[in-house]
Amino acid sequence: MADKKLYKVVFYNQDQIYEVFVKSVYQAEIYGFVVLEDFVFGEKSAIVVDPGEEKLKREFNGVDKSYVPIHKIIRIDEVKQQGTAKMLALSKNSSDNSSNVTNLFIPDKP
Repeated sequence: MADKKLYKVVFYNQDQIYEVFVKSVYQAEIYGFVVLEDFVFGEKSAIVVDPGEEKLKREFNGVDKSYVPIHKIIRIDEVKQQGTAKMLALSKNSSDNSSNVTNLFIPDKP
């Protein structure tokens, strides 16, 4: 029996970095987009609840497919086991060295 693949996808969305786990990632029929399908979140029976993961779970509740622009994707990893989904806020201060994410090809805001 073949192992089920699981992917950790990290992408930029509205001044935040999203780190989610999905069962399927592929190039969309719409040029320039990547499709994320079958989102995987932690068990509901867990005693400790992570508010960041709960917020992502609510945001993607009822979503069959999510189309993410390819230039917003930071990284896609095939992983053996699921971790915790996260939302990380980007620092507004460009001189802050705590963030190791460099934004490329992001249009200026009006």
